[in-house]
Amino acid sequence: MEPYILLLASTLTAGTVLALAGLGLLIHEKAGVLNLGTEGMMLCAALAAFATVVHTQSLLMGFLAGMLTGCLLGGFFGFLVIWLNTNSYATGLALSLFGMGFSAFAGRSYVQAKFPIANQNYDIPYLSDIPVLGDLLFKQHPLVYLSVVLAIFITWFFQKSRAGLVVRSIGESPESAHALGYPVRKIRLMTVLAGGALVGLAGAFLSTAYTTLWVENMVAGRGWIALALTTFATWRSLRILLGAYLFGGVTMLQFHLQGMGVQIPSHFLSMMPYLATILVLIVISRNPDWIKLNIPASIGKPFYPNS
Repeated sequence: MEPYILLLASTLTAGTVLALAGLGLLIHEKAGVLNLGTEGMMLCAALAAFATVVHTQSLLMGFLAGMLTGCLLGGFFGFLVIWLNTNSYATGLALSLFGMGFSAFAGRSYVQAKFPIANQNYDIPYLSDIPVLGDLLFKQHPLVYLSVVLAIFITWFFQKSRAGLVVRSIGESPESAHALGYPVRKIRLMTVLAGGALVGLAGAFLSTAYTTLWVENMVAGRGWIALALTTFATWRSLRILLGAYLFGGVTMLQFHLQGMGVQIPSHFLSMMPYLATILVLIVISRNPDWIKLNIPASIGKPFYPNS
């Protein structure tokens, strides 16, 4: 496989982790709930998925375990923020710190564990034999394709479906939605559960498909990059997908440059994805109208129903 094809193909895989997490965050941010605990949630989900595969030798069970872990942690966060009205910023940071500490402690016995499933062949018959495009597009993990389908579906959901419009109305004005009889807190909790499941799936994909190993703090800031992605994409799911591939490409570029023997300090190459995140946010902040036109008006703000 040509080096540039390998780089592009690995970009799609690396970007899928960020895409799944970013789409999960988008769902509940559209409802006005901001969760800064993504990093910890992904770590716990990655550990749960990896441990499940080690003990069951089933990738499907691993993905389900990751999604369930993300859903449970998201539900706990939602209960604290939506029902007990705790500060969403402090609660999210506490969840992230908890996830980092708990996964490091609970995952000690899995650091040296051997992944029990050999590398899977995901070639699509006939299509994978197409020159260039076959190697690039038709030999990917199924979740790579699923992330694209999810981005398209979420776009349709928020733009065309009645349920999506209700969620958006809650994100803009929960008081008005409550006055119309919508159960604002229940709907917000449902979006947090759905978003948490996708964040958990991102963590599961990271440990069981992208790296096939478990090490402490293996998420390595991807949860924070996913948070930045929603702002970078101005809360549009297809833009999140494109942004995820952009950051995934920057991440993979450092490894390809090292493999090519480019004389750049490795620490600088490791900084590239995070430098790219900072630069993108700086560019966006120069035009605040981009954010004002798309950000949900009630994001991060508590809602106190009158009855």
